Amino acid sequence: MTAYVFAVFLITLLVGVPIGISIALSSLVPSMVLPSFAADAVYVFRSMITGIDSFTLLAIPLFVLSGNLMAASGISKKIFDFIAYFAGNKTGGLPIAIIATCLFYGAICGSAGATVAAVGVMTIPILVNFGYEKNWVVAIVAVAGSLGVIIPPSIPFIVFGVATGESVGDLFIAGIIPGIIMGLCMMLYAYYYCKKKGEDKEKLLENYVELRKMSFWQLFKNSFWALLSPVIILGGIYGGIVTPTEAADVSVVYALIVGCFIYRSLSIKDIIRVTKDSICSIGPLMVIMSAGLVFGRVLTLMQVPQQLTETLLSMVSTPVGVFLILIGFCTIVGMLMDGLVAIMILAPICMPIVNAVGIDPIHFGVVMVITFAIGFITPPIGANLFVASRISDVPVLSIAKKAVPAIISFIVALLIVTFIPELSLVLLK
Repeated sequence: MTAYVFAVFLITLLVGVPIGISIALSSLVPSMVLPSFAADAVYVFRSMITGIDSFTLLAIPLFVLSGNLMAASGISKKIFDFIAYFAGNKTGGLPIAIIATCLFYGAICGSAGATVAAVGVMTIPILVNFGYEKNWVVAIVAVAGSLGVIIPPSIPFIVFGVATGESVGDLFIAGIIPGIIMGLCMMLYAYYYCKKKGEDKEKLLENYVELRKMSFWQLFKNSFWALLSPVIILGGIYGGIVTPTEAADVSVVYALIVGCFIYRSLSIKDIIRVTKDSICSIGPLMVIMSAGLVFGRVLTLMQVPQQLTETLLSMVSTPVGVFLILIGFCTIVGMLMDGLVAIMILAPICMPIVNAVGIDPIHFGVVMVITFAIGFITPPIGANLFVASRISDVPVLSIAKKAVPAIISFIVALLIVTFIPELSLVLLK
């Protein structure tokens, strides 16, 4: 029966059925093959409705909305200017400033696509004007955007927490150091590339001098509210003041206050437009989330996780071997399927295997999210590549070719985090 379920899933995807509907149809297959199966049609559709009636899941649309509001407010530009003030005259300074801006912006919105769009629209023209190759700059933005799903608050961490029952707050804390390590690995690559290929030092020096005309105090004052946003969001969560969902609510209110009354860059029309765009992007995602939750329950009733656990442990008995197989499998799936959907389906299946070999579930959650973050920048799905292509008019394949070395830097970071679990868990102790 398991073969029938996945066959229907793959066939419906291949013929162009929307993925949420495809998952829901696949969930109905067991009851069609075996009428006595516990999860009949009524169970599936009722569970789809009740599944998203979740306080934790409410954080996803709120973070998407706050990220879009902050992008419309120009917060990413102020963060970039502040970082470029210090790094602008250094080798690889501006590309490194892009990566650091993605780290900061990821701590605001938790979305890879939103990070690519908000940072890329502003920074790509700037770096091209300073003589950097456009395809390379676009690739850097596309890859660095994946930091948005590692640095908390992270939407994939929320999805993993909902799918497995693990603490979203613990996942957020565990993602801090791995996210920084990924950013540092990518910065080292950017520095090496610029050192090897060379830069237009005259143009960079002119820009640096122009930035330095503004006093540090003036720049800090202009950037203060933008820099404060991740402090408020993450500080509230880690300080135990608010839950992740409440922090998402606070971030929306903060974005409105900063955009409307401090920077005065948001009008009523902008708010309406951003809200509509956010609804259009989050609506299909929530359908996928509800279908994915049901699909996970159906697979559990079919005892698929237990069967996979027994099969895998009969082949490999060491935690390292199991971990490497799971990472390899998740990497392949991440290249073929949207990361959030993959987490909804695979996380409940993998957890019994993880528990059986003694791998910490929070550490596994971090590694899984990093793996799918790499999937955001690898064809054929590569959502970040398509977002970057849309905002830059550079073909997806051209971006993908230039992104390969940066992706390798992410893989290096993934291996470091995988084999040194203390990097994920030290802040939880």
